[in-house]
Amino acid sequence: MLIGNNERLVMIGDSITDCGRARPVGEGLFDAIGKGYVGLVDALISAAYPERGIRVTNMGIGGNNVRDLKERWQTDVTDLKPDWLSVMIGTNDVWRQFDSPTIKESHVYLDEYEATLESLVAATLPQLKGLVLMTPFYIESNENDLMRAQMDRYGAAVKRVAEKYGTLFVDTQAAFNAVLEHLYAGTLAWDRVHPNQIGHAVLARAFLGAIGYEYGKGL
Repeated sequence: MLIGNNERLVMIGDSITDCGRARPVGEGLFDAIGKGYVGLVDALISAAYPERGIRVTNMGIGGNNVRDLKERWQTDVTDLKPDWLSVMIGTNDVWRQFDSPTIKESHVYLDEYEATLESLVAATLPQLKGLVLMTPFYIESNENDLMRAQMDRYGAAVKRVAEKYGTLFVDTQAAFNAVLEHLYAGTLAWDRVHPNQIGHAVLARAFLGAIGYEYGKGL
């Protein structure tokens, strides 16, 4: 696995990352890390690689878009001095265009989204040992669904930034698509956005695959 001994992994995003994590910093006892994919990542890393002493910190905040990440980047990323950073943002940037179509100021359109994400990556990458960029997703198998199609465009922007800067890349939509071949979307998320535990396991598996996690280690 790529994350080394005594290294810190900060995972930042929106409500899908947040999942009830503690404030101001999501780590510690009693599910302080949240009950979603970040908690699963932490548990699986600690179970298979206890000797590495890896510290996982959840800095997701529900309702956030990429603008919000930019505003809190100093305190919630830079000041925490992560060795590794994972970013998954974009759901609200897209969703507000569909659930609040007349409130234009809440919309983050593609050009701004990609430019903001790229600026954060460019500024932070030199201080990191590793960066993982995860796409936003919509748990909908119909690629012609308007929100799914728009989410795919934002996912493509994440891929472009990842390729430009040589970061690790997680296509979360592709991970969900594989499961959606066998399960109805409502089985993974009632609103097609906020995953249940099955959906969070899909995200955790996709992330762990990108960092070279070995499921058979220690067994």
